[in-house]
Amino acid sequence: FAGMAAPALAADLTEPPVVEAAPPPVAYEQPVEVGGWYIRGDIDYHWSNLGSIDYITYGPPPGTNDFDFGDLKGGFSLGGGVGYKVNDYFRTDLTADYWFKSDFNGQTSDLVTTSTEVSKMSAFLLLANAYADLGTYHGITPYVGAGIGGARIKWDTVRDPNTTETNPGSTNWRFAYALMAGASYCLTDKIIFDAGYRFSHIQGGRMFEFDTTSSGPGFDHGISTHEVRGGLRYQFGGNNGCAAPVVAYQPEPEPIYTK
Repeated sequence: FAGMAAPALAADLTEPPVVEAAPPPVAYEQPVEVGGWYIRGDIDYHWSNLGSIDYITYGPPPGTNDFDFGDLKGGFSLGGGVGYKVNDYFRTDLTADYWFKSDFNGQTSDLVTTSTEVSKMSAFLLLANAYADLGTYHGITPYVGAGIGGARIKWDTVRDPNTTETNPGSTNWRFAYALMAGASYCLTDKIIFDAGYRFSHIQGGRMFEFDTTSSGPGFDHGISTHEVRGGLRYQFGGNNGCAAPVVAYQPEPEPIYTK
């Protein structure tokens, strides 16, 4: 019996198989494709530098004369547009802005008299724009851009408040361009706050018509405008880059059994 017990005891001492714990699942972020259509709305305050103003005089002697000076006061504007975000670094849009009336004050003089000239100017600005987004840092995306288009300038009657002298104001379309810089910030996965600066230049053109008792027509030599802007962009198609990345997991591996 002693010889038969030894194998049984050896079998009882055999170690069970070892189960190694499976490695934890690996998490990774799936890339998010950025791009799609958006709409925008903006409000701004702007101030303008008006180029020199000249006008025809009937004499005697006939010829031309220049305003001694002409100043445009600051004003507000409202704008909107539609655009397309191509990728993380490039987007483009079409914008329309209405500039509310700004007060104009100027002066003309000759060898005998000095006249005060007042009026108001409003504008409708249409631009096709392109922007380069320069990367996102702590949720803020700086950008630069440029635009080209046209502006419909409307001058009210130019008049001397101290006399009955008036010249009807002119309305006309002119070439315009703009340069922009600013930054945007994600408020939600669809809405972006946009703040920035825009410089725009509008080509010179006719400012007022003739007055058969005095002078005219008159021409301004361009309007350069500085704008401080703020607004919202709403992405209604595609992804604007504000959505959180999608976290995915590799399938959990099976346990490994070893002897």
